[in-house]
Amino acid sequence: MATYEEYIQQNEDRDGVRCTWNVWPSSRIEATRLVVPLGCLYQPIKERPDLPPIQYDPVLCTRNNCRAILNPMCQVDYKAKLWVCNFCFQRNPFPPQYAAISEQHQPAELMPGFSTIEYTITRAQCMPPIYLLVVDTCMDDDELGALKDSLQMSLSLMPPNALIGLITFGKMVQVHELGTEGCSKSYVFRGTKDLTAKQIQDMLGIGKVGAAPAPQQQQMRPGQQQQQMVPAANRFLQPLSKCDMSLTDLIGELQKDPWPVPQGKRSLRSTGAAMSIAVGLLECTYANTGARIMMFLGGPCSQGPGQVVNDDLKQPIRSHHDIHKDNAKYMKKGIKHYEGLAMRAASNSHCVDIYSCALDQTGLMEMKQCCNSTGGHMVMGDSFNSSLFKQTFQRVFAKDPKGDLKMAFNATLEVKCSRELKIQGGIGSCVSLNNKSSLVSDTEIGMGNTVQWKMCTLNPSTTIALFFEVVNQHAAPIPQGGRGCIQFITQYQHANGQRKIRVTTIARNWADATANLHHISAGFDQEAAAVLMSRMVVYRAESDDGPDVLRWVDRMLIRLCQKFGEYNRDDPNSFRLSENFSLYPQFMYHLRRSQFLQVFNNSPDETSYYRHMLMREDLTQSLIMIQPILYSYSFNGPPEPVLLDTSSIQPDRILLMDTFFQILIFHGETIAQWRNLKYQDMPEYENFRQLLQAPVDDAQEILQTRFPMPRYIDTEQGGSQARFLLSKVNPSQTHNNMYAYGGGMPGTMTSVDGGAPVLTDDVSLQVFMDHLKKLAVSSTA
Repeated sequence: MATYEEYIQQNEDRDGVRCTWNVWPSSRIEATRLVVPLGCLYQPIKERPDLPPIQYDPVLCTRNNCRAILNPMCQVDYKAKLWVCNFCFQRNPFPPQYAAISEQHQPAELMPGFSTIEYTITRAQCMPPIYLLVVDTCMDDDELGALKDSLQMSLSLMPPNALIGLITFGKMVQVHELGTEGCSKSYVFRGTKDLTAKQIQDMLGIGKVGAAPAPQQQQMRPGQQQQQMVPAANRFLQPLSKCDMSLTDLIGELQKDPWPVPQGKRSLRSTGAAMSIAVGLLECTYANTGARIMMFLGGPCSQGPGQVVNDDLKQPIRSHHDIHKDNAKYMKKGIKHYEGLAMRAASNSHCVDIYSCALDQTGLMEMKQCCNSTGGHMVMGDSFNSSLFKQTFQRVFAKDPKGDLKMAFNATLEVKCSRELKIQGGIGSCVSLNNKSSLVSDTEIGMGNTVQWKMCTLNPSTTIALFFEVVNQHAAPIPQGGRGCIQFITQYQHANGQRKIRVTTIARNWADATANLHHISAGFDQEAAAVLMSRMVVYRAESDDGPDVLRWVDRMLIRLCQKFGEYNRDDPNSFRLSENFSLYPQFMYHLRRSQFLQVFNNSPDETSYYRHMLMREDLTQSLIMIQPILYSYSFNGPPEPVLLDTSSIQPDRILLMDTFFQILIFHGETIAQWRNLKYQDMPEYENFRQLLQAPVDDAQEILQTRFPMPRYIDTEQGGSQARFLLSKVNPSQTHNNMYAYGGGMPGTMTSVDGGAPVLTDDVSLQVFMDHLKKLAVSSTA
């Protein structure tokens, strides 16, 4: 049998699933004592090029309150042509088209290698993707020019059958008609007014058929009215193949917002009204159809609904300090406006992307729910002219080997589980569909009280965290060799318009924790646990006070160490954690110091952006966000990963740090001096030139694949941007203990060859671990 690491990796590659525990405790009381909840990270459309193309419908269990899908864990009676559902144990006949099955001749969905399988529903209507561009024109000409270039470029990357629309806004909001020849025509709305979908429909004349009086229209059959509605809607949303040229010209002719801006004032920007009109337009033309609203922002909303700041430049936009002191005048009202839009968009399967490029905040904190609930992208940069924005926006339209976009629309995820389990909830870029069933747990983690979630858009790295409760009572033991099962059913609209159903079924062994705790602890996945706990913590941090959240993290960590550490009572030096738990306290240490929980030095917009990314990315990327990776380059050998610690900062080393959001190259003191003296340009120092180039090449590799593109920072010892590295490394040497190099003060980690001391009052990992051990072994704790 493979090791647990290999087993975990195989499951992730095949099914896109990582469980916190890979052997499950067989009773409710034992499960609660494990501290880290039983949960998993699931990637609904993880790339799997080897999936067989299946063009028929899945076979469902006939019991009405089960409806699980046939999978390799089901028992099959080939003679009687029956299968037994592994969730409710109902005996089901195979449908007639399965008459020829036998043990030698199995359909793909029964083969063990296809615990994940994908069905294409051929009878479902094919829908083209819909893109509605919402463009802020309150920018200077350089910014607007760069944005216009990117928008024109994106038209060449969209499928020709895609429907596309354009809304521009400044002080007023303009909805552009795309079907007109020879002249451009748009409908103008006041930016201070909040309109309902019905008002927008009436004003734009959508759904009116000729000049027919209203009562007559009411008498039409629903299908007939629908057919007649489409041409009217098409004035604003046209197939790209029809309007490509005219739209390219229209974007090219966009001008800076013409309203004069007096000295000392901000542009009047109607972001909230523009988004409201975009949501309303899609609501009354393509409800419950996959669509993207792509919003490009160059500054904060300064008037009308969704306002986050006034037009006086003397009044800065709110900071964390203002929010804490309840001094953010527009915040509550703004949040309410955008949350309302987010729910409307999500319930119609429309996703909202926000590309915010400005030197100051633009109000992402108020608007975050629009991206969080609908799964849309949130991208934050300084300028539309930067490669960060241009490359990121191009990657939105990345294609798979077949030439289809790597984006899916209008998805629902349903979860089924064995009767010993119940579903506590999910955390990710989704909304609850409030689908109650007997599988719903009373305790809620994240979005609970449902077995189904709506995800308006997905890409291969989209990941949702799901939490389960063991409900089996201690008095009713599960028979030896029993397995618990979970099934994930994702229905979605593929980029090519087809409806697909991806089904993943996983099973894990039960174990009695009182007798076999070592089996359960051997199956602990500390990486999955760190990411799941981080999502829980960040979800809490949105509503709870900062110190309370940190206390909760600490309490959970101490309890885990008490449960799984080996130690003698009241003897911290005896404390040991087994290998598959040993990194977990380190992850929690870095999580406590991370920008997800420490808001100091970050704006509310940045905090919202960082948290948004942690809530959607897969396990590997999330771990890099929590604990950045550090590589060292030196003359002593090939590049090697080193500790995220001040001792790694050496004068003769170059460091490459990947924090997911930034790629940083840091030159040690000696290297920086040599570089400034231009040694790399002299032929006799060719090896030095190669050393300088190596981290740059490695950084390029990351920069070319990551979404969104990270910020690239090149700095050196004493450089102003070195702070990005110094804020992340474990401060084992600080200004408080730097004189203890040789002697080594108690409780400090000092190295003979030193390292750079960091000015901080944060505790080091060593001190943190000492405290943790003390509390874990304490008989009073």
